[in-house]
Amino acid sequence: MAGLEIPSWDPETALLIGAILLEAFVLYVGYGGLERLVGPYLMDLIVGGNASAR
Repeated sequence: MAGLEIPSWDPETALLIGAILLEAFVLYVGYGGLERLVGPYLMDLIVGGNASAR
């Protein structure tokens, strides 16, 4: 049956997929932390505070 075969995984392919997933997770956490640190300052700078952004 087409599409139901179990693919054979090459160890290098599995390592590449793992590295890409790890990089995505690190970037997600990193940008989230950067947004928490710099976000309030930028909001104050651009729109004059959080109250006026609503």
